[in-house]
Amino acid sequence: MATFISVPLKKSSEVDLVKPLSKFVTASYPAGEEQSEYLRAVEELNKLRKSALGRPLDKHDSSLEILLRYYDQLCAIEAKFPFSENQLCLTFTWKDAFDKGSLFGGSVKLSLASLGYEKTCVLFNCAALASQIAAEQNIDNDECLKAAAKYYQLASGAFGHIKDTVLSALNREPTMDICPETVGTLSTIMLAQAQEVFFLKATSDRMKDAVIAKLANQAADFYGEAFKQCQYKDNLPKYFYFQEVLPVLAAKHCIMQANAELHQSILAKQKKRFGEEIARLQHAAELVKTVASRYDEYVSVKELTDKINRALTAAKKDNDFIYHDRVPEVKDLEPIGKAALVKATAVTPPLSQKFTDLFEKMVPMAVQQSMGIYGQRKADTVNRLVGTMREATNLCNGVLASLNLPAALEDLSGDSIPQSIAEKSRSIVEQGGLQNIEKLIRDLPELLTRNREILDESLKMLDDEETTDNELRSKFNQRWNRTPSGDLYKPLRAEGTNFRNVLDKAVQADQVVRDRYNAQCDMIALLCKPESELSAAIPSANPTRTLQGSEVVNVLRSLLVQLEELKKERETLEGEIKAVTFDMSTTFLRALAQDGAINEEQLSLAQLDDSYGSYNQKVSASITKQEELLGQVQTAHQEFSSLKQSNNEANQREEVLKKLASAHDSYVEICNNLREGTKFYNDLTEILVKFQNKCSDIVFARKTERDELLKELQQSIAREPSAPSFNVPAYQTTPAAPAPGPTPAPRTVFVQPPQQAQQQPQQKPQPPSRPPPPSFTPQAASATPTSPAAPTGPPTGPPANNPLPVAPPSQAQGPPYPTYQGYQGFYQMPMGYNPYAYGQYNMPFMPYQGAPGQGGYPGAPPAGQPYPGYPQQQPPQQQPYYPQQ
Repeated sequence: MATFISVPLKKSSEVDLVKPLSKFVTASYPAGEEQSEYLRAVEELNKLRKSALGRPLDKHDSSLEILLRYYDQLCAIEAKFPFSENQLCLTFTWKDAFDKGSLFGGSVKLSLASLGYEKTCVLFNCAALASQIAAEQNIDNDECLKAAAKYYQLASGAFGHIKDTVLSALNREPTMDICPETVGTLSTIMLAQAQEVFFLKATSDRMKDAVIAKLANQAADFYGEAFKQCQYKDNLPKYFYFQEVLPVLAAKHCIMQANAELHQSILAKQKKRFGEEIARLQHAAELVKTVASRYDEYVSVKELTDKINRALTAAKKDNDFIYHDRVPEVKDLEPIGKAALVKATAVTPPLSQKFTDLFEKMVPMAVQQSMGIYGQRKADTVNRLVGTMREATNLCNGVLASLNLPAALEDLSGDSIPQSIAEKSRSIVEQGGLQNIEKLIRDLPELLTRNREILDESLKMLDDEETTDNELRSKFNQRWNRTPSGDLYKPLRAEGTNFRNVLDKAVQADQVVRDRYNAQCDMIALLCKPESELSAAIPSANPTRTLQGSEVVNVLRSLLVQLEELKKERETLEGEIKAVTFDMSTTFLRALAQDGAINEEQLSLAQLDDSYGSYNQKVSASITKQEELLGQVQTAHQEFSSLKQSNNEANQREEVLKKLASAHDSYVEICNNLREGTKFYNDLTEILVKFQNKCSDIVFARKTERDELLKELQQSIAREPSAPSFNVPAYQTTPAAPAPGPTPAPRTVFVQPPQQAQQQPQQKPQPPSRPPPPSFTPQAASATPTSPAAPTGPPTGPPANNPLPVAPPSQAQGPPYPTYQGYQGFYQMPMGYNPYAYGQYNMPFMPYQGAPGQGGYPGAPPAGQPYPGYPQQQPPQQQPYYPQQ
């Protein structure tokens, strides 16, 4: 009786996880111990997949443990790697577990760039292998029964989880084996088998009959529900697997119901309800009789039938001679209760008991993305503070240069080069002078061109693939059922547009720097000349020497010293601001664990305010102090200028000194700008190379998917008929050969009345039906409806024409099962009978005599003579060799 159903495994194609995951790790994490650890973890993950999917698995819990570990690892890395069609693109290919690639089968396999698809298929294999392990258990052993119940409930929960999540995990229609209706049916089947295992355990433990009856009735209810789902869902019966499962479910439904009635009858006997006992046993006997007649090929019920028949015989005997209790109708019996002791195991990773996360130290993608945004916010804060200080310093230098300070205080002699100008000249020469700037300017176009080429090549790959996809879509129309490249590449194109805008802005910034350099080029060249040439280029003057010891000069010098100290403080403050670090990953992880989401903006702003709040105050104080000092410098300089002797030579000399001071400041700023530009282009090159790799990976994945889809389309097109079916002329039709093996008997036999036969004399000859039953009446055939006028003995008059073939019922009755003795409509074929003898299509059958020693059918009489004892029939005018269609 204990025939259990198991599910076959899905098969997967090999996938290289090492290359794309390693590329992501090396691109996302700096070289070091952490990166090496992640690369080793990628290798282990690839080995784990090969162990779980790359070899045949034994029906043992160790094999199931490997599958569960791989599923748990997929769940763990899903949040840590950006698996998607337009980021980390990995294409997984799986075959349909049930479809064997028949002519009218559905999708044999499906390839998707989705980790959710991989998880779904792996979980399906976990459930399938659990069902196979459970089916292998020894039902005579208590521990094996417990293991079987556990595995069936695990399988039921896994199939149910797939039913709830498969449509959201995939962006396309799944194959039929993992579609919601299929896995929902499988989940119900597994739950029914788990309930049956509990029934077997209760029976072996000799629990109370009331409990056993309820367990069996619940199992029958589960099996009945699974049978309905298999029978009435359009897509399932096409699978050979479900054609084999359907009769088992029907048989199990009857068997469990019969067991429930049997144990409930024992309970009725204990309560001295002998009529109810007989009614329930009769119902149970009818149920097992149905199983024996229809499904004996799949499930054996001989032991249960004998047990029920013995109990029924004893109950009838006692009731007939002792109790004389009225036997009620089955419909009037009190319903048997139900007791569901099974429940689908919830899928809550980790499912494996030995699971360890290979990427435990790697933070989830949500945290990585939040860290990236936080890093940008931090960089903006640092740049704002540093930029504010640098802008203030440049403003201070510009004001002092316009006032010719401190050169005006150092040039009281009027003949020598001021000390500050001499120092500025030496500084420019030490930094490389004009040659340094010109070299940096020449390098920028090359770096820009390289970045543009990388970006153009990346976008060209996307354009070419999208063009190919559009051409194939217009060619195959609805058959080309994958995500359009135009929709898939939108994020990448937006990223490429952003890069192009950045490059355009960089070009504008480069032009600004060149214009500034061209404006200051002459004065910078003058500062690069030797001291003698520089002195000769500066006009001489005869200022008033009495100003050297004046109070105004001392005040100006004191203010300039304070401004220099303020500049040095800013340099120190800038270093401190750049050195501030804080690990926000812990904060983001804590928020993700507590709330399931990360409010990055709130957390980042709070942390940045805490880290840089004091520096904001210091920068503001520095700027305020500079404004006060510059105001005092301008006031003192006015007084200093009024005391100086005014003449043209002095004005020309002061103008040249101002330009030299301004040229030095411009040189420093231009060099810094060019170095920043060079670093910007080099950094952008790395980013664009990653972008190019991303585009290359997705284009390669799309090409692989395109090749797979084209191959499937070619196969499906090749299988399609080239023309609609047409009728073959009757003269070309050959007689059908008799089918090997027993032919299913019709459920109801209709006998044509003689009157109807006489009204259709022109009917085409039909192949003869099966011979009539023997003269004795079999027990199984006693319920077959016959015509009231049909004789029961040997025919004494002209027999009716052969009965017409019965049309199959219009409603689905399940697959055609072989008939067996005891099933209604079964007639045994006598030996030696040839139903398709030449020229005998309208000959009546001779009665079959089943007495021992009876000879076979008599030989055919000579040509033109009738069989003895039968009236001669008129032969047809022209008997064709081939039967007419």
